[in-house]
Amino acid sequence: MHVVAVLALDGVVAFDLAVPGQVFGVTTTPEGVPLYETRVCAAPGGVETSAMVGRMRMQAPFGLDALAAADTIVVPGHEDVRSEPPAEVLDALRGAASRGTRIASICVGAFVLAAAGLLDGRQATTHWRYAGAMARRFPEVDLDPSVLYVDGGQVLTSAGVAAGIDLCLHMVRRDHGSATAARTARRIIMPPQRDGGQAQFIRHEDPPDGEAALQPTLAWLEANLHRPLTLDDIARHASVSVRTLTRRFREQAGTTPQRWLSRARVHRAQQLLESTDLPVERVAAEAGFGSPVTLRAHFARRVGASPLAYRSAFRAR
Repeated sequence: MHVVAVLALDGVVAFDLAVPGQVFGVTTTPEGVPLYETRVCAAPGGVETSAMVGRMRMQAPFGLDALAAADTIVVPGHEDVRSEPPAEVLDALRGAASRGTRIASICVGAFVLAAAGLLDGRQATTHWRYAGAMARRFPEVDLDPSVLYVDGGQVLTSAGVAAGIDLCLHMVRRDHGSATAARTARRIIMPPQRDGGQAQFIRHEDPPDGEAALQPTLAWLEANLHRPLTLDDIARHASVSVRTLTRRFREQAGTTPQRWLSRARVHRAQQLLESTDLPVERVAAEAGFGSPVTLRAHFARRVGASPLAYRSAFRAR
């Protein structure tokens, strides 16, 4: 069983603390066998949660020594980013990193990873509101506040609040493939993969009901991914101009039609690579990429691996 240790510091944000357990705790095989064990860890004496939702005193069932047995450590955000984390916490994180443990942060939990030196020279992200403070305090970090999360291999960081869910689903996808991540996402009523950066989700709510809603167009696109669709084709189906179509996509999906379509096609390719023995040429055609070369380019950019390497990693699972 893959052990996920969630490190609770004093002033921990309750939502951030609950996210890993909510995501990893419902991730199972198709037969319902759990794939992760989540353990909440804290220094002796317990911690107090952030005042954001009301103070609560919490006694964690595991101490800092439990971090040594974890396969993944998640550091949630806490309320005082200006404070220096306890030395024993930083030492425990450095020790885990030296052993090759995967370490991730949610929201301003990135400040803790940076304080431990784990983000030096790495690309990372955090909540856009605290990006300036992080850049000033940790200039060695290559900070990108425009994205939902950054996968740096062993060390991963995410933006604020709901982006922690995106990151945890991404780790599930990395561990067990897109089908398992999609199954988990359905359990928690969450899109399996959101496109774009944080700002779009600050400004925009879910697509509204009514005549201007995108859902019928998105459903049509999903059913026609294999076709060589143009902006004009999509606008014609939606009975709007290209300009109106683009505006609605930005307002309701937070991205452009082309980027949404590219992401959906990569997701379709992932499903086919995991669940069928179709050759890459056929997968490229079924997913709407036209050629294996185009599929490999889009796949490498979004997934970070070649289609064959992805199939080798996830087909048996």
